[in-house]
Formats: sequence, C-alpha cells, structure tokens
Amino acid sequence: MNIKKTLLRNLGFLFIGVIALVQFSCPVYAADLQVFENVRLINNTSNDGDSFFVYANGKNLHLRLYFVDCPETSASFKSDAIRIREQTRYFGLAYSTDTIHFGKEAKVFTKNALEKPFTIHTAFANALGRTLGGRVYAFVTTAKGKDLASLLVENGYARAYGTGRKIPGGLSRDEMFEVLRDVESSAMLKRIGIWAKSNPDKIAEFRAEQRKEDNELKEIVKGKKLQGLLNPNTATSQELQSIKGIGPVTARRIIAGRPYNSIGDLLRVKGIGPKRLEKLRRSLNMVKE
Repeated sequence: MNIKKTLLRNLGFLFIGVIALVQFSCPVYAADLQVFENVRLINNTSNDGDSFFVYANGKNLHLRLYFVDCPETSASFKSDAIRIREQTRYFGLAYSTDTIHFGKEAKVFTKNALEKPFTIHTAFANALGRTLGGRVYAFVTTAKGKDLASLLVENGYARAYGTGRKIPGGLSRDEMFEVLRDVESSAMLKRIGIWAKSNPDKIAEFRAEQRKEDNELKEIVKGKKLQGLLNPNTATSQELQSIKGIGPVTARRIIAGRPYNSIGDLLRVKGIGPKRLEKLRRSLNMVKE
C-alpha cells in the first residue's frame, strides 16, 4: 500500500469518528410516541447498558435509550475504539480497559433493572446501529416505575449525552438534559459507579485533549465539505442549500428526517423523487464503517 492510500485510509477512519460523534449528538424529531407494556428483555451478546434487544407486542426490537451514553463493552470496530477513547477522557479514567470494565457493569445493571416486564415509549426513530433492521430510540420505564436512563446516570453508569426529545409526561428535551446533568454531577461527587475511578486531577486535562482532537477532526471534515461532498446527516441548512436543487424548504425537510443510513433514504423526504435524487448524488456522500 503506497503512502497516498495509507493517508486516505487514515483520513477515512478519522472522518468516521467525527460523523459518529456528530450524529450521536443530533436531536431526533419523530412522530408521536407509542406505548408498549409488558415488554421483556431478550438475552443477546450485543446488549449493553444503553442498547439492548426486547420483545414487545409480538416483535423483537433493538432499543437505544434516549439521553444517555454508557461506556462501550468492547472495541470490535475502529469506531468503537474512537468512542472508548472519548469516553475514557470524559470520565477521567486512566485506562481504556477501565472504560470497558464499567461498560460491562452497566450492562449487568440494565439486565437486573429489566428483570421484570417493563414499559417502553418509542416513535421508532432510527438510531442506526450495525444489527439487521437497525435500532430505534426509546424511553424505558422499569417495573418499579423508574426511568432507566435516569437510573443509569444516578448510579454512575452513564452520562447525560446524545439524542433526546420531549419525554413522556411533559419535560422538554433541554429540560431533561439539565435534570440529568444535575444527577450526573451528584453521582460524580458521590464517586459511585464509573466516577469511583475518575481522576479529579486529570479530568480537565483529558477533556481538553478530546476537545482539541475533535476540533482537528472537524477541520478535516470541513475540508471534505469544501470539495463539494456533504453528508445529509450532518450538513447545515445553509450547506444543503448550496446544492443545486435544494431550497430552504427541502433543506428543512432533509434535516427533520435525519438520520439516514444511505443516500437512497432521502427518497422518504417529501419532494425528492428518483430523478431528483440522482442529480443530488453528485454532491452528497455517506461515510460508513
């Protein structure tokens, strides 16, 4: 492999990391929430603290919790390694192995919390994922009436981070994030869960390193955009409107319909048909693992 190919490959890995982080932090606006009761957890090796399989109303679903992020349980893919490094820095841990260890503890915590039938609220908003059929975002209420995301943060096994929406019962997305950040601060002060091994003397330094790296990667992504290739999952309204054939209305519809697994998914956007999509392909790019 020559130097040019090696550089392009590494650039691709870095680009994937940025897109994953950006997509993960984007809000999802979807249809009204549907309620499913007497839901049961399905034992699956892919389950972790914030993502797991369930049996609901005669169907198997792969859920991804709104509002929270638990540590990864393994690093099977390049994107996993990038996320583990970011999580390690955020929680102020010295080693990535500690992050994976607490990811496994979070998985056990969730399994125990969902031992009895529980309730979910979901609008089937796409949470991406590698499994066949993908994942959907959901709120999970335990048999004891507790919100699972809040329990994970309260016990130090997750941070307030990621995708959110108005919760069942009324709190807005922003209000819920504020509540969870306060709960996270409490868990940090109590030094429970992940925070038990957090290094208070290093956490600011670690997070600064991550911000620096994120900014460097954003510049790489920006350079890609200057070449005329935009990712419909991350492009701003102004960037989308720079493409011939996309006006303010279509740009808003594209943003509202996120996330997309492929360019072809844009066909679900009102006003974009097969012929129009073929013209847009020259200006759009999807980065996949």
